[in-house]
Amino acid sequence: MREQPIGEAVEDDERAKVIAYHRGDTHAAIDTLLEDIRHLRRQLALTEGAMSRGMARGWRPSYHRD
Repeated sequence: MREQPIGEAVEDDERAKVIAYHRGDTHAAIDTLLEDIRHLRRQLALTEGAMSRGMARGWRPSYHRD
């Protein structure tokens, strides 16, 4: 069983995979990630509108990192 790298090693591996998927085009990789962020923010907004406060015990989603 292979151990999972932690911290920066995981980030470097993920970064390399994203860039490799876009065949080395970093601008395309960034564009895709930005589109993903926009999509996830829309999904979060829709979910926030559909869920009741009691469902999440008062928790409210945050659109910004803490």
